[in-house]
Amino acid sequence: MQDELLTIGPFARLCRLSVKQLRHYDEMGLLAPVRVDAGSGYRYYAPEQARDALTIALLREMDLPLAVIAQALAAEPESRAEILRAERDRLAERISRDQVRLEMLERLAEGGLPGYEVTMGREPERRLAVVRAVCTPAEIGEKVEECVGRLLAALGKAGIAWEPPLWGLYPLDLEERMEIAIGVQTQQGEGTPGLRFEVLPGGAVAETMHIGPYAQLPLAYNAVFAAVHERGLRPRAPVREAYLVGPAEAPREELMTRLIIPVREGLA
Repeated sequence: MQDELLTIGPFARLCRLSVKQLRHYDEMGLLAPVRVDAGSGYRYYAPEQARDALTIALLREMDLPLAVIAQALAAEPESRAEILRAERDRLAERISRDQVRLEMLERLAEGGLPGYEVTMGREPERRLAVVRAVCTPAEIGEKVEECVGRLLAALGKAGIAWEPPLWGLYPLDLEERMEIAIGVQTQQGEGTPGLRFEVLPGGAVAETMHIGPYAQLPLAYNAVFAAVHERGLRPRAPVREAYLVGPAEAPREELMTRLIIPVREGLA
């Protein structure tokens, strides 16, 4: 057995890794040598450890966390596949967010900050049938779609007539866990299973119109919040989005969203 073992240098060359990398993997508990000489401190590796060493290097190249790599190596093949699929999904989500940022940067680079026209006005009181969900900022799009499906299904099942558009209600601050709502204006359906009924108070608002993908709505929010603060006003929750032209009616470049932020005077 001793004759079959490799010291760290030859083993590193076998795996196309550096000695430093192998020492780091050992220190992190990812790949320990099969034996360490008590006198010299030499590390000895078995040739069959090369597969794990190469796998660790590959996954590190993909920026997988060391803890995830350790979990994957220790798992049975079926569980390992589930772990890697979960990492794949997280990577896909990160790429999607980066693509959104890229598109917004391109828009800003080409034309500077979009010239949103922010107007001050008053909103009437509205009675909405709503469904709610709790989510993270990254989950907003997914949860909005889910809420729309639940809302329309409940309205259709109960035969409730409603007045377009769909409304989205959001907190002022995008917290780690936050509650959002999707609703429609209706005078019917009190007590319908799956629906809550809320009255949005009327009052002073600042608003603008956003034309384009929902992912670029932060540009519109920037414009409205800037206008609100420049006027010495205070924004109030909930922020309201009215989806005048939705994905079922137009391509994403032509979506039309009315962004409304209730306001009040003073600093209180």
